[in-house]
Parts: sequence; structure tokens; C-alpha cells
Amino acid sequence: MKNFIKTNISQDSLALLLVHAPIAMSMLIGDDFVIKVANPQMLQLWGKPPQIIGTKLIDALPELEGQPFMEILSNVKTTGKPYKGYKEKCYLVRNGITEKCFFDFIYAPIYNDDESEIIGISVVATEVTEQVLAEIKLAETEYKFENLIKESDYSIALYKGEDLIIDMANDTMLHTWGKDKSVIGKKLAEALPELDGQPFINILKDIFKTKKTYAAKEDKVLLEVDGILKTLYFNFSYKPLINPNGEVYAILNFATNVTDLVLAKKEIEEKEEKYRNLADSLPIIVWTADKDGNIDYYNKKWYEYTGFEGIDNREAATHKILHPDDISRAMQTWNNSQKNKSPYEIEYQFRDYKSEDAYRWFLGRAIPIKDTNEDVIQWIGTCTDINEFKQFQQQKDNFLGIASHELKTPLTSLKLYSQYLEKNLRKQDDNNNADVAKKMDDQINKLTALVNDLLDVTKIQNGKILLNKSDFNFDELVNEIITEQQMSTSHRIYLEAENIGNIYGDRHRISQVMSNLISNAIKYSPSSDKIQITTKLTEEGCVLFSVRDYGIGIPEDKKDKVFEQYYRVSGSKEHTFPGLGLGLYISSEIIQRSGGRIFVNSVEGKGSDFCFEIPKADNPH
Repeated sequence: MKNFIKTNISQDSLALLLVHAPIAMSMLIGDDFVIKVANPQMLQLWGKPPQIIGTKLIDALPELEGQPFMEILSNVKTTGKPYKGYKEKCYLVRNGITEKCFFDFIYAPIYNDDESEIIGISVVATEVTEQVLAEIKLAETEYKFENLIKESDYSIALYKGEDLIIDMANDTMLHTWGKDKSVIGKKLAEALPELDGQPFINILKDIFKTKKTYAAKEDKVLLEVDGILKTLYFNFSYKPLINPNGEVYAILNFATNVTDLVLAKKEIEEKEEKYRNLADSLPIIVWTADKDGNIDYYNKKWYEYTGFEGIDNREAATHKILHPDDISRAMQTWNNSQKNKSPYEIEYQFRDYKSEDAYRWFLGRAIPIKDTNEDVIQWIGTCTDINEFKQFQQQKDNFLGIASHELKTPLTSLKLYSQYLEKNLRKQDDNNNADVAKKMDDQINKLTALVNDLLDVTKIQNGKILLNKSDFNFDELVNEIITEQQMSTSHRIYLEAENIGNIYGDRHRISQVMSNLISNAIKYSPSSDKIQITTKLTEEGCVLFSVRDYGIGIPEDKKDKVFEQYYRVSGSKEHTFPGLGLGLYISSEIIQRSGGRIFVNSVEGKGSDFCFEIPKADNPH
């Protein structure tokens, strides 16, 4: 203290420090112990006003006369040895009333600048009156405490002295021990001889020295109950009881039998181990993560395939195993799923560590496990090897591409023949057969459209679908498509259009998307006769095209699937709406490649609103 003051703090700085300290502190200067500083906490502790600062301590607190404190202060100033008081009794006059108080305090010498003379005493004090009175009251009302113990539903016992004499034990504790009241008054080691070799007796004896409470949870104890040595588990505490002299005179033991809970947890852990073994036997990768998505488990298949050791965090594992082309998409998929607390499904390529630079396709899935408040408590995911399926899919796409291409030539010839046949039959006034030829031509058109869809899909899959962009009038294209569609349907197509003007894009492909959306709206609204088309410019400078029908609508859980390849209306209506389920998939790919987005708003039973947005000007991205 003195060296610190000498080298670091002036007396005035020390005084300022004491004033603002959070505990009661003061500085007493000179042989008369003049109060130079007393912070608000100390004034409150003394029960005196600030006006006492500057007066002698004995004048400010005359009640100290006849008490030992003035003599202790003089001794500290003479010898330079600090004095520590612990729960010492003091009589103070506070608010005109003499009170018996108890304090923990330290008197320490204050030296002058050259450390040659003690000029005063620093005082740090804490009032412990309530604590001391409580301890006295506890000792005085021990019999009430005994009754409380006896009536408690918890297992409670009181051991006195270092011999650990069982002074009290309620019926619950006696039942826990498997003993009767005859053990009261005996040493704990004699009453429960089965504790020999267990740590509890030594722990209790050590508390008489440390004066510290000891607590344990789910601790194993061997107790002889009904003549049988049983393994039990307890949450318990040993709390020292301290007399006014600061000595431990007894130890209070609280205990709760948690054997059933521990055994249940062990059973759960065994089941978890069983399920982990089951997961290790599966031919797919299985992982789990905490509520924040931090991976905490991989099954054996993960380590066999990746060659990894331990558990990497998600980002590290993603960069180590995924194909570079899939990393950004995979992370975005996970972020969206985590944000929305929703499942995800994604196809991506895993590096095969056994074959350098080789990758295999996997299907990744994950679902969130939620509590009753819909908060995520865990994630469970799988990764399934679909490489053979992807190869088969590629073979299928190749076959469809070849087959579709080969079909185009005979279809073109058939169309020419059907048109020629209709034309000649009209000339011969054979209108009945001419109508048949016309219907044949319509069916050829439908078949040609299906073949074109298959060709487009194979081009998309192989990255060969190209956009031939140029400037064209968007409004003229909309009117042209509506006119064509209106000629082949009884639905009334209404247009609400802003003047868009010229845009930059692939006119043929965008017309393909428009036709597809309008024909779908007609197909899926058989009980309605109205289609509403809207065009406008958005604030972002994009062109919005919307087709609104009043048909069957789309269930909420199916809206995200309508743009998937080969998706069709399922269930009882499948036969009602023919097609390959490729139109919206192709439309989606065209719009994405045009730098835009395609989406749908729908209410089941009330209709759908299919929309796309594309940039009006060229978008370099």
C-alpha cells in the first residue's frame, strides 16, 4: 500500500479515489486522527453528516470512547502494521440511537512522500451486522431449525463436530439411508459403515478446515438399504454452519435422490449410442447440428468417403469437399434454410479423396427439429450418393435429345402432308374430310411442341441453350402473342398494359415464355372464362409480365416445385391436365438466362398469378 501510494498516487489523488470508491473508505490524518476524507459510504456506515469531515475522529464519533478502536488506530500508526478486523462488535450512535453493529475492516498506515513517517491511517470497512445477527439468531433458534428439518420433503441431516455426530436426520434422510432413528447420536461412519472407501467422510471433515460449501450433482453413492448394497445417485450439498467465533461447528446436508433421473438419462444415452450405431451402418452420410447449425456429429460413412478426421465447421468442410462451382449455391441454400427455419434439398458434387480431381454427385437434405414454440433445437441431414442416377439422367437426356432431333424430320414431313391433304380436300369441297385433316394437323402441332420442349430441356441440361438478343418492341410482342392465343381458346384474354417500348432480349424465347404462361393459365382454369394479363415497368427498371387466371390454384407446399423439371399436377387431377411438365421449367431457365426472375402467387381453389421480370436494357450479369 505504502509503496503504491509513494510511486503512483498523491495524497490528493488518493483522497479523490476514496471519495468515489464503491465501498466505505476514509483517511484519518495525524496523531489526533483528523477525518480528512470520508466517502458517502463511510458517512452512511457511521450515521454521520458530511460536516464531520475535518474534525477529530473521537469528536465526530464520541461513542468510540471506551471501545478498542482508538487504541488499535494508535498501535497501527506507531508500528506501521495493518490491522484486520473480522466481525468485530462496535457501538455507534446513528440517527440518535445507539446501535450494536459488527464490521469487517482494515486499518492501514499512510506514509509521507519520502516514506520516512506515518502521517495517518486509511480505513476500509464493511458492515456485517445482519450476517452476524443472523448467525446468532440461528444458534438461538436451533430447535426451530430442527423442526423445519423434520418436516421438510428434502433429505436433510445435521452433523456436529469433526467426529460428524448425526445430530439430526429427518425421516426422508433416514429412508434414503435405509436406516431408523437409532442412528441419530452416532458417528456418521459408524451409522453408515458402507461409506468406508467412499469419499464422503473425507469431504465432510475437510469442510471444517476450508469452511466452504461442497455440492455435487448426480453423484454415485453405495448405500445398504434393506440389507442390500445399492447404487444410488444424489444431488447434494454440505453447507458449513459457522458460530460467532468464525468456527465451523456443524455441517448441514441437503440431498435429493435422482437415481431414477440418472438411470433414465443413461437409458437415453444407450439409445443414442444404438441410433448412432444404426446411422453408422447406413449406406448414406448422416450428420446432425445444433440449433445454430454447428455440426456436432457425422456418421461413419462421412469419414469413409471424405477421409476427414474430427469434425470441421460447416464452412471449412464445404470448401474442402464441394466442387468449386457448387460452393456458393450450397452456402446460399443453407443460409436461406437457416433463416426461414425450413428444410432444404440440393444436388452437389463431392470430391472423392481416393481419386484425385474426381467428383461424385450427392443429394443433400436437411430438416430442422423444432420445439413447441417453433424454435429450432437441432438439424438432421443426409447426403445420398446419386452419381449413378445422374449418369443415367445424362444418358436419358442424351437419348431424348437424339430421339427428339430424329423425330423433327418426319414430323415436319407429316405436317406438310396434312396441310397438303387439307388444301386439296377443300378444293374438292370435301369439307368433312378436310376438317379431319385439319385436326390431324393440330395434333401434329401439339406433338411438335412436345418434341421442341424435349429438345430445349436437353439443350438446357447440356448448357447449349443460347439466347439471340436484339432490340425489339415488347408491346408489339405481347399483342401478337395474345392474338395467337385468343384464336385457339374460348377464354377471354384481357390486357392491362403500360407503354414499355423497346427492350433488349431474345424475342423468340421470351415469346415462348409468354405463350407457355398464357396456355397454362387457360389449361388450369377450365371452370373460368377470364385471363388477365398485365405489363408494367418496375421501379428498378425491369419489365414485369403477369398472367392471372381464376382456376384451380396451387397448394402452398407445391408452389416451389412448379418450376422443376417434369413436375405436373398430381393426385386425382393428373389425367385432367396433360403434358410433360417441362414448360415452366424451360420458361424458368430462359428467364434466368435473360437476367430476370420468374415467380408465382397462388391460392388453392382461387387461381394463380404467374409473373416474370426481365431487365429492359442489356444486363451484363
